[in-house]
Amino acid sequence: MSKKILIVDDEPDLLEMVQITLETEGYECIVAYDGFRALDRARKEKPDLIILDVMLPGLNGYKVCRLLKFDEQYKRIPIIMLTAEAQEKDRLIGEETGADFYMTKPFAADKLIAKVAELLGK
Repeated sequence: MSKKILIVDDEPDLLEMVQITLETEGYECIVAYDGFRALDRARKEKPDLIILDVMLPGLNGYKVCRLLKFDEQYKRIPIIMLTAEAQEKDRLIGEETGADFYMTKPFAADKLIAKVAELLGK
């Protein structure tokens, strides 16, 4: 059975590119374009991993991450923050909210695939 990944980004082109990249690797992808939908999909679908942008309509990625990581049911889901927020303070906030990895845009697809595989234990 393929692993399910929730991809959250408000940029449709980037989201589609990440989705195609991961589906090519055999992952099942579900998507959300804003923070509230991301939280809802994470809770309903229980993905194996989440790729989460920081700057989102509604709830930002930091809040989504914190809400999931502080919930007993979802805290074991690995979260990769994938964001244009490249400052050290942004990375620290990501770590404080519980993100398992912080990756900045633009990014190399092979690095993202490697990190996904590592976090999923493949």
